Amino acid sequence: MDWVTGVVPGGKENFNACLIIVDRFGKSVRCLPCHKEDTAMDTALLFWKQMISTCGVPKIIISDRDPKLTSEVWTNLYDMLGTKLAFSTAYHPQTDEVQLAYNKRQHSTTGKSCSLVEKGWNPQFPVDHLKKNLLTIHPTAKELFEMWKRDCDTAARCIPEAKEYNKRRWDKPHMEPDFKEGDHVRVSKLNFNNLRVPKKMRDSFVGPFTIIKLIGKNAVEEDTFPSRKRNPTTPEIVEVEDSTGPVRKIIKARKIILNGKDQRQYLVRFKNKTVDKDKCLAEDAIPDGNLHLRRFRASRRTEQSHQ
Repeated sequence: MDWVTGVVPGGKENFNACLIIVDRFGKSVRCLPCHKEDTAMDTALLFWKQMISTCGVPKIIISDRDPKLTSEVWTNLYDMLGTKLAFSTAYHPQTDEVQLAYNKRQHSTTGKSCSLVEKGWNPQFPVDHLKKNLLTIHPTAKELFEMWKRDCDTAARCIPEAKEYNKRRWDKPHMEPDFKEGDHVRVSKLNFNNLRVPKKMRDSFVGPFTIIKLIGKNAVEEDTFPSRKRNPTTPEIVEVEDSTGPVRKIIKARKIILNGKDQRQYLVRFKNKTVDKDKCLAEDAIPDGNLHLRRFRASRRTEQSHQ
């Protein structure tokens, strides 16, 4: 049982959360809309209305929420069932009145309700679907109970086989790591959120580091001394200034963002070089840059005046 919050409000009651309940026996999932401000009592009421009639009273609730909340849910739920308080009765107003009224309403063509046509009896409360009440509501409910019991027994026999089959499929490609002290390992950067380097230019792993101590099967203590040289998976890109000879002319200019700052570069053509040797250089990297820049700007002004 878990809650999904941060949902865009919707519906008539502006639900902004969802209670996810997974039945470990039948692998069924129920998504119940709710509010993230709901208390333990509200959750117990929601469970009472939506889950008791289909799954019955759960034996175990597994949730990563606060234990106090889970215990309060259990307390309130059992208070409504009458198992904790001796003076509690079996009739409670916290029921799904709309659904029960619809099921008990007589249809204009048959003169019987939906539940009466399908099962032969009308439920009074969601708990009427539990096994302890099925045999006392109507004689025809015995057949439904026997069919339900056969299905549950069949599912109980199939579930261990399915679990064993899924375990074999999972264990086949997944091997437990066999780390030892002194081994060299590399750390993935998948969860590093403080790196400013673009993801495509970032190394996937950092290291190698030496294992100093084993804490568990998947947890180790590493030697992350800063002077250790790292072994990147891809070679680092280093700009090397290539001497290409004297400049013939500057063809055009462009603006780029380098290290978060605007920088202007110029496409330079060199003497005795083919067109594919043209390079984009910064102003201070152009040989005799002042002379060639004055000529380039003068030619640009001439072109603009002719236009």
